[in-house]
Amino acid sequence: MRMSMRRFTRLTNAFSKKVANHECAIALYFMHYNFGCIYKTMRVTPAMEAGISDHVWSLEEIARLVAEPAAQLRGPYKKEP
Repeated sequence: MRMSMRRFTRLTNAFSKKVANHECAIALYFMHYNFGCIYKTMRVTPAMEAGISDHVWSLEEIARLVAEPAAQLRGPYKKEP
C-alpha cells in the first residue's frame, strides 16, 4: 500500500489535513484495489475470487457509492478593517 498510494510516499505531496479525508482516500484505494483491478496471478479481482462480486467494478460504479456531502451553513461573513 505504501508504494502504490501517493499519500504514504512523501510528507509534502498529497497529504490529508483532516483525518476524515485521509480515511476516505484509504477507503477508495482499498475499494479499487479489491473490486476494480484484475491481478495476473488470479486472473480476477480479489473480490471475485472471494465470491463477493461477479464482475470488475468500474470507477463510475465505485464513485456512485460515495454519499453526497451534507450541506453546511456557513457563518457570517466578516469584513476585515
